[in-house]
Amino acid sequence: MPKVTLLPENITVDYDPDAMPYSEHGKQGSILDICLNHGLHLEHACGGSCACTTCHVIVKQGDGNLSEMDDDEADRLDMAAGLTLHSRLGCQSVVKGDVVVEIPGWNRNYVSEGGGSINLGAAIPAPKK
Repeated sequence: MPKVTLLPENITVDYDPDAMPYSEHGKQGSILDICLNHGLHLEHACGGSCACTTCHVIVKQGDGNLSEMDDDEADRLDMAAGLTLHSRLGCQSVVKGDVVVEIPGWNRNYVSEGGGSINLGAAIPAPKK
């Protein structure tokens, strides 16, 4: 089964892509979809429709295990804070194998300091390790 690891929390999710229901936020099987199906918070102010950059992640390992970036995602990422050569939108990045991604500090800090989510309301505490 593929694994998605979120840094810096170092939380790893094993999931079965054939058994996982679609959360209807982002593309089916995307990093965002996997996070939502496993109770992990990844901001997604636009509901996963590739209209913002709040689900911006930085791929640390497994670039080749993600779907290719399309033009809409590339155009949107140009506006992302802290853009790197390994930046992706969690809502658009469909996972095909093991990946390790980092949630940028500006997004992580906002939620951990009690800033709510536009879609989810109050911040959701991270699961226990």
